[in-house]
This record gives sequence, C-alpha cells and structure tokens, in this order.
Amino acid sequence: MILLKNCFALYIDPADPGCKPLRGVDVLIEGNLISRVGRNLSAPEGRPGNLADVRSARIIDASRFVVVPGFVNTHHHFYQVLTRNVPAVQNAKLFTWLVYLYEIWKNIDEEAVLVSSQVAMGELAKTGCTCTTDHHYLYPRGVAADLMGLQFEAAERIGMRFAPARGSMSLSKKDGGLPPDSVVQTDRQILADSRRVIEQYHDPGPLAMRKVILAPCSPFSVSKELMVETARLARSSGVRLHTHLAETKDENEYCLRTHGKRPLELMEEWEFIGPDVSFAHGIHFTDEELERLRQSSTAVCHCPSSNMRLGSGIARVKEMLELGITVSLAVDGSASNDASDFLGEMRQALYLQRIRYGADAISVPQIFALATGNGLEVLSFSRLGRIEEGWGADLAAFDVHRLEYAGALSDPLAALVFAGVDHRSAYTIINGRIVVERGRLCGVEEARLVEKANRIAARIQSGG
Repeated sequence: MILLKNCFALYIDPADPGCKPLRGVDVLIEGNLISRVGRNLSAPEGRPGNLADVRSARIIDASRFVVVPGFVNTHHHFYQVLTRNVPAVQNAKLFTWLVYLYEIWKNIDEEAVLVSSQVAMGELAKTGCTCTTDHHYLYPRGVAADLMGLQFEAAERIGMRFAPARGSMSLSKKDGGLPPDSVVQTDRQILADSRRVIEQYHDPGPLAMRKVILAPCSPFSVSKELMVETARLARSSGVRLHTHLAETKDENEYCLRTHGKRPLELMEEWEFIGPDVSFAHGIHFTDEELERLRQSSTAVCHCPSSNMRLGSGIARVKEMLELGITVSLAVDGSASNDASDFLGEMRQALYLQRIRYGADAISVPQIFALATGNGLEVLSFSRLGRIEEGWGADLAAFDVHRLEYAGALSDPLAALVFAGVDHRSAYTIINGRIVVERGRLCGVEEARLVEKANRIAARIQSGG
C-alpha cells in the first residue's frame, strides 16, 4: 500500500486540454490499483503508516511533486544500449549505420541481452516511463537461450510493464538484405518461436505485466512469405503487429527497386495494415498514403530523436493527428538516439513539429496524449493512463521545486516538457510498486549494472 500525500499538482489525465491540476490531494494505492484520490486520506484502519514495515502503507510526501500517469514507450531496441555513440557511425545514414553495426551486433549473447535490457528499462523508468515494448530481431547463431525470456526476467527485476515485440530477420546479405548470415533465421524457425512466445508469455489482460507483439524487422529484412504468415499468426492468436516503415528515402528506393512498390503498398499487399498494426517512424508517407493509414486505423510510432540523429526526416505528426491517425511516442534504439530519456523525448517531439509547422503546431496536452493514452492503445493496454479510482497504479512524480524549474510553475504540467535539465523522476510507481525512489532504481544495484554494461560493450565491440 502506498499513500502519496499533499501532491503539489496532480493531473488525472494530462492529455485532456481541459485537465486542471489538483492541488494538495492525496493518492492511495492498494495492490496494483488506485484506491482513492482525495484530500486528507489516511491508511485504512488497522494498517497505519510505518516506513519500517513493508506490509503497511508507505507514506510519501508529494508536496514538491507534479504527479502524472506513467509514460508509454512504443518502439526500442534494447541491445543497442551496448553500442551507443560508436565513432565510426556518428555521422552515418541509416543503411550505412546498420551495415557497420551489424558486424558488432552479431557478437551479442545471452548476457548482453539480459544486461542491456535492464539498462534500457532502468533508464526509461528513471524518466517516468512505466510501460514499454522492445523490438528485438537479432538472433545470433550459437545463442540457444530464450532471449525473450531473458528480457522478461530483466523487466521483472526493474519492475517494468513490458510488451516486447518478437522481431525477426530472414534476409541476409546473400539474399539482398543488410545483416550477416549469422544473425538471421529461417521463416520456419521464426514462426515456430513466435507461436511459442505467444503461448508461453502473452497475457491479454488489461493490466498485464507481460504481453507479446510480433514484429518482422522491415520490408528489406524479411521475405514476403514471412510477413504474410506472421500477420496471420498474430491475428489468429490475438496479438498486435509492428514493423519499421517509411523511415528513410533509401527504404522507399529499395522497395521500388526490389518489389516495384512503395513500402506502404507492400504492407497492404502483405496483409500488414489495420487497427492491430503500428509502424515505427512513418516519415516518408505521401498525402494519399496518410489517408490510407487513416482509413485502415493503422498507428504510427514517432521517434523524433532517432529521426534527427540519423537525418532521416521529420514525421508529419501534426497532419496525422488532424486526420485522426493514432500516433504514439518512442525513444527508438539507443544506438540511434543514444538515450532512453522518455521525458526528454517528449520535449524533442514538441520542438520537432514546431520546426516544421510553426510555434502552434502541437501542444503540451497533445504530447502527453502521444506519451500516455495513444501508447497504451498501440500496446493494447486499458485501465491505465489516468489517475483515477479503480485504474492501474502506474504513476510518475517529478520534483519541480528545483533550480531548473524556478519561475516555471505557473503551468506545472508544461514545466515538465519546456523546462528542466534533469529528466529523472523522484518516484516512478508501476503496478503499485515503487520502482524508482528519489531518482534511483529500487530493483537493481545501478553501479554494478553500469560496470557490467560497459564490460560487455567493450567485449562485443572488440569482436569478443
């Protein structure tokens, strides 16, 4: 049981433009649910607050905090944490960047997957993210471990609500693709393991801690047959679909040269479009393609920092939202963003749209919609995204009574996006459990995790 007392500013639904801050209210969390929101709340009779007793209510003074629903990250590649900031590709475009890094990524093993997943999820949690996916599509030959199982183990250690995408690549260099032979699998292997992970891990419940998504990597890394069969398997199993699409002009040219069609037209032909599908990036869609996305209720996962880092372009998020297309937010892999700073990503999303469309292009509530409700829709969660009685207890609390927020408190919600130099939450609560306390992870020893990650990064980058 957790009792947040005297919140400086609590927002029930920050995506609602009419949402006003509630001042001085308390939030009582019992189990994994928000039990009550109101003033002068106390722990239920017979269970007094006692910080020394983990069975009783944990009372947190929230008088310095802006409290909001937890954020939702809809696209990532956790393993890339181990190859942040690699000098040789700091100035490379996507295809060149991929070809170089695949020669490093082929050295990833079980330890690398477990540790990188903890690092990425830990960084997300420390910046207010309470639910994330991961698009893992590298399955190096010789690594026999259950990689998705290792990722779920990492999520349990951190305390993250997790809906990973079982990614896949079946086309290597010899087939006209980009990766080396040693990291791709056959269509048969991919489909068999996709069935296994759904049966073993997927929980369809609205407050599940584990879900599974199926996600062929991209139209230039898998066969048509795999894309079609994956879509059919997902739909027969009741899970969602995801892939990269329309990220770069190079991708458009590849699809036209190889298949005679633009990427979205391929997805339509390959049955990979619809209300159960999300596309990462979605930068290079035409007007007519945006209309087809709208008609099909297909979602787009916006990755602003990655798109800027690789010079890929600016997604037409303002226009998508005006058309009614669901757009969520994502940090993308840590080798193209180099950070998993979710609150920082919200700022980037705001500013990037304003570069293209002007100062009134997108508002703070719209950014919160991308970061909360839209993300939950994309990952198929419900009863989350509001601080309301009976809803899931996923919250983030930020201390705004610090130097970097001085003078910004006329609008505490917007202060989180516009101001601040340190995006760490004071507390992140996931499924009713404190995962971040005073800016530090609770489930793992950070110093030891950092040491492990740096050791593994040096090993795989040296070819070991």
